[in-house]
Amino acid sequence: MTSLQFRFLKDVFKYTLTAFGGPQAHMAIMLREFVQKRNYLTEEELLELNALCQVLPGPASTQTITAIGYKIGGLWFAILTFLIWLLPSAIMMAIAAILFTNYSSKIEVPKLLKVIEPMALGFVAYAAYIFAIKVLKNRITLFLALVAFTCSILLKNPYVFPFMFPLLVLTGGFVTSRVNADEAERDLGEKLVINVNKKKVAYFFGILIFFALLGGLINRTSFFSLPVRLFENFYRNGALIFGGGQVLIPYMFTEFVELKKYLTTQEFLSGYALQQVIPGPVFSFSSFLGGMAMKKQGIGGQLLGSSAAVLGINLPGLILILFIVPFWNDLKKITHIKNSMAGVNAVSVGFVAAAFFLLLKPIGLEYFSMIVIAATFCLLRFTKIPAALIMVIGLVIGFFL
Repeated sequence: MTSLQFRFLKDVFKYTLTAFGGPQAHMAIMLREFVQKRNYLTEEELLELNALCQVLPGPASTQTITAIGYKIGGLWFAILTFLIWLLPSAIMMAIAAILFTNYSSKIEVPKLLKVIEPMALGFVAYAAYIFAIKVLKNRITLFLALVAFTCSILLKNPYVFPFMFPLLVLTGGFVTSRVNADEAERDLGEKLVINVNKKKVAYFFGILIFFALLGGLINRTSFFSLPVRLFENFYRNGALIFGGGQVLIPYMFTEFVELKKYLTTQEFLSGYALQQVIPGPVFSFSSFLGGMAMKKQGIGGQLLGSSAAVLGINLPGLILILFIVPFWNDLKKITHIKNSMAGVNAVSVGFVAAAFFLLLKPIGLEYFSMIVIAATFCLLRFTKIPAALIMVIGLVIGFFL
C-alpha cells in the first residue's frame, strides 16, 4: 500500500466519524477535505461522480466515496474504503439495537441533538452554496435547480417522492444532453452501455432472485429463515430507493413497522433519533432495524440480523458503482453523457437546497439554532478549520449545555 493510499484510508476513517447531516452535508465535507485540502481528485471529477451516483439507486455518499477509493487504488481498495466508511456507524447502530432489547425499552436521545441538528444544517447550507456556485452557470441549469427545489418542497409525500426523484434527475440530464450534442457519438455510447450492462444486470438481479427463492424455500421455523428474508427485503429496497435517507425512512417504516411489525413505532422513532447523533451514512439505520427484527433470537441473532440488513441495503449500490466506475472515464467522454452531467448536478443542487428547508422545519426558527447554523456555515466558508474539528467542537458544546 502506498503512502497516498494509507493517508486516504486514514482520512476516510476520520471522515466517517465526523460525517453528520446526511448525503447533502457529506458532499460538502468531501469537497472541502478530499478536493480542496488533499487534492485526491478535482472538483470536476467529484461533481461528475456525484452526478453519476444521483442516477443510481442506493446511498449516494457511500457510492461516491467508494468510487474515489477505486480511482486511488482499484477494486479491492474501493471495497476496503467502503468498509471503513460503513462499518463504524453500522456497528454503533447494531449495539443500539441490542441495548434497546436487553436493557431498556427506550433509549433517551441525548441533548447533543440541540447542537448537532443545526450544525448539520450548517453543513447542508454550505453544500447548497458551494455546489450552486460551481454548477449553476447558465439559465438552463438555474431553471432545473428551481424546478427540483419547488417539486421537493411541494411534493413531500413519501409515496410520490421516490418516483419524482429519479424522474427529475433523468429529465435534468436529458435537457442538458441536448445542448450542443454530437450526434456522431450516439452509436459509440449505446455500444459501451450495452457492454457494461451485461454483467451488471446479471449480478444485480441474480442476487435478488437467489435470495428471494432461498427465503421461500427455507422453513420458516429455521433460525436462518429470518436473516435470509431480511437480506432479500433490504436488498430489494436498496435496489429501488433513489434519493438517499429521506426516502429510505418512510419505506422502512411502512414495511417493517406497519406491515411486518418487527418493531414498534416508538422503537423505530427512538432509533431514528439516535441515528441523527451518530456520524456516517444514513443507510446504517438498517443495522438497527435488522437487529430489532431479530430481537427474539438473542444477541447473536441480533448481530446476524444487523449484518444481513446492512449488507442487503448497501450491496445493490456497491455492485452498480463498482461495475460502472471502470468504464466511467470512457463513458463520460461521450457528448450525450458529458452534457447530461450538468443537468443532473443542477437538479441535485435543487434537492440539497430543498433539504435545508425541509430539515429546518422540525428544528424551528429559534435564535440558538439560527446562530449555530450561521456560525457553522461561516466557519466552513471563511476559515480553514477542518470539518472534523468543527463537529467535535459542536459535540463538546452540546455535552455541557
